[in-house]
Amino acid sequence: MNQSTELPIVRLKIERKSTHPWIFQKMVEKPEQKPRPGSIVDIVDATNHWVGRGFYNGHSRIALRVLTEDFEEAVDEAFFHRKIAEAVALRRELLKLDAVSDAWRVVHSEGDGLSGLVVDRYGDLLVVEFFSAGAFRHREWIYAALRAQFPGCRFYSFAEEHVQKQESFDFRAPDAPEPSVITEYGLKFRASPGSGHKTGFFADQRDNREYLSQLVKDKTVLDICCNSGGFAIYAKARGGASEVTGIDLDEEILEIAGKNAYLNNAKVKFVQSDLFPYLRDAAARGDAWDVVILDPAKLTRDREQVISALKKYNDMNKLAMSVVKPGGILLTCSCTGLVSEEDFLDMIRRAAFFAGRRAQILKVSGAGADHPYMAHVKESRYLKAVFCRIF
Repeated sequence: MNQSTELPIVRLKIERKSTHPWIFQKMVEKPEQKPRPGSIVDIVDATNHWVGRGFYNGHSRIALRVLTEDFEEAVDEAFFHRKIAEAVALRRELLKLDAVSDAWRVVHSEGDGLSGLVVDRYGDLLVVEFFSAGAFRHREWIYAALRAQFPGCRFYSFAEEHVQKQESFDFRAPDAPEPSVITEYGLKFRASPGSGHKTGFFADQRDNREYLSQLVKDKTVLDICCNSGGFAIYAKARGGASEVTGIDLDEEILEIAGKNAYLNNAKVKFVQSDLFPYLRDAAARGDAWDVVILDPAKLTRDREQVISALKKYNDMNKLAMSVVKPGGILLTCSCTGLVSEEDFLDMIRRAAFFAGRRAQILKVSGAGADHPYMAHVKESRYLKAVFCRIF
């Protein structure tokens, strides 16, 4: 079936020569009758060729999100069932994630061909995040497709305020659901969506937590920006570290971290502190750890702020390196998608120089394979995780 007779047509000012799913407002002719934000439309380029079908939003910088370039493929309820079934099959059949964890990303937006939609699974709880008016508008189709894959699941849906503003839709998130206790590599964690921390648990670092746990036996570990305690608890309960400290500025998330440590019978000292004074004081006292993890929250969403974000990463990493014992390990991470891997590695080089240290890079990693990205859509790749030895 094709939808060309039923759907509004949106024309481009240009010839479409790219396969990137985003088409920006400046490339699009204003339709005479503006479809509502999130409507499904047919897309015709300046040469009068049909080039795709997807979500239209006249209010957003990203005017069109292309979902299919196959004229015969309708974007209907069956389309969402098919795309979500394919995404789940990748995780279950190819990656075999159920053997490792019951917490994984189900849909990774453009990486799974569903621009503007992210779905995470935490046991029986599915957390659905809308990044586009199109995904939000067709949410009932999305929920039905997810229920078909996860019978009896619970939903928690939300969209961040800045997204609602950019995409021109209103969605008040429901009350936070009961937390879900998930298992990952035999360890247990509470996932608490709606707590102001998206989920209170980040499945994207699963493989990096496991890799780090192999490097910490009988070592002292400092987990900076420890969030709900993932790295710290892995280090103690799975890695056999001798002593583990986790620091974070947020009291509420540290409460969750403490509960997670208790669930795993892991003795971790959690400290509420801003990382800058904490690390300066530690360095002044001559305190140092065998293994240091630095995993701060996203620093910017604004391209204009990338330089200042890199400066802040530099300051953080310089301080983190100052408390790593000679020959010790630093795992430093960035989830700021606008900061490229190349720029992040260059920042590590500069931070080491200013700290008077040398960094030997052992491994450059990212999010787990349940966060795939298309080769032509590098925006889906956001997480950088760099394992170094510091001398």
